[in-house]
Amino acid sequence: MQRITIAPGYDISRVIRGGWQLAGGHGAIDADIAIEDMIAFADAGITTFDCADIYTGVEELIGRFRLAYKNLRGAEALSRIRVHTKFVPDLAVLPVISKAYVEGVIDTSRKRLNLDCLDLVQFHWWAYDIPGWLETGGWLKELHQAGKIGKISGTNFDTDHIEAIVGAGVPFTSLQLQYSLLDRRPEKRMVQLAAEKNFALFCYGTVAGGFLGDRWLDQPEPEHPLENRSLTKYKLIIDDFGGWDLFQALLSTLRKIADRHQVDIATVASAAMLTKRGVAAVIVGARNRDHLPSNLAIADIELSVTDLAEIEAILRQANPLDGDVYTLERDREGRHGSIMKYNLNKGE
Repeated sequence: MQRITIAPGYDISRVIRGGWQLAGGHGAIDADIAIEDMIAFADAGITTFDCADIYTGVEELIGRFRLAYKNLRGAEALSRIRVHTKFVPDLAVLPVISKAYVEGVIDTSRKRLNLDCLDLVQFHWWAYDIPGWLETGGWLKELHQAGKIGKISGTNFDTDHIEAIVGAGVPFTSLQLQYSLLDRRPEKRMVQLAAEKNFALFCYGTVAGGFLGDRWLDQPEPEHPLENRSLTKYKLIIDDFGGWDLFQALLSTLRKIADRHQVDIATVASAAMLTKRGVAAVIVGARNRDHLPSNLAIADIELSVTDLAEIEAILRQANPLDGDVYTLERDREGRHGSIMKYNLNKGE
């Protein structure tokens, strides 16, 4: 597994194991099996794990995994494990947020993850029209200085707000954002800002909830309602990208490239994002280790100039999505924002 250094003394695997699918709402989880799966990922070289304060039960699971991994593999092996969590205050909390609230959530994450100092915290703010996001960034910096947070990062901020936060002196290590062959909004401005301010990009949505996979090749366009919120979300992206026929043309191209490399469509879709400027890692959702070999292949295959040109030929026909990073999703009355859940941080 390829590794990349994103800050002095801080390296990660270029494939990050996502934790959202282990949260409530995705089916029953056997905790012991989930921990065994994490051990298998770590042993295979995927040593970076993504979670969030709002992913019910996932921080606790990773905390248990960390203890188990130290017992099985030793302290040196544990030192290679990175856990990236999030700080996502509820929409309802934003008007009254305080440093005490922020510190309380961070302390809860530290306890759940069995970490004195959180490796990396990704900050999110639901509504820019509610003031406090810049002040909250300052409080996170104070918690960093106090030794409770190792690296401060963000998730789903747009370019203007990242520029303001970094400009205020908050040290930013990375930004997690939706970035895929279907959604290239980061290329408008964020990729350039990341280069100028020296922060890494972590991509989620690289397989569009499973749509960028062999299952959907040559399939008729699905009708609503779709089976889960993730598919609903990414089907809206496909609609904006250019519709089902253009999406099928992309899948056919990816299948041809996948045949050359003897992998699947999803692997090519994620591997293509690792070739993008500023992208340090892709986040792959995984309920278990069934897809571990294909997850490992993401960083192993080397896409050729021809491969990338064939993908680009399709993407040139696509519509650019409106707005900056996460702008569509922030419109709570719009098609993209109306399916979001804004109050998930119960702090238990």
